[in-house]
Amino acid sequence: MDQTHQNGNGISGGQAASGAARDKLMDGLKTAIGEAEHYLSDAGEQVSGKASEVRARFEDTLRTAKTDLRKLEDSVIARSHEVAQSADVYVRDNPWKAVGVGAALGVLVGILVSRR
Repeated sequence: MDQTHQNGNGISGGQAASGAARDKLMDGLKTAIGEAEHYLSDAGEQVSGKASEVRARFEDTLRTAKTDLRKLEDSVIARSHEVAQSADVYVRDNPWKAVGVGAALGVLVGILVSRR
């Protein structure tokens, strides 16, 4: 049994690369939210009157952004699992077609790389 059947992970290299890009995006957004919270707490000590109203709206927007980020992360993870399962089922049902497609992609990538 090969490695993909042993661990149940049928994600191709392209999907892994896009997963890494998504992870990088998520990390960047989380960092930005964390920095915004830090600036907000620093500014909170120095505000009064009208500024506190602006601060409350900013906190509400930040809370909404965090919720949206969690929803986006959950949907991306769910979709990734669905795609991986679909690919795994297809490869198991059509192993020779999958080998042919993989070989064709390998040749295409080899041609593109050799031109540089």
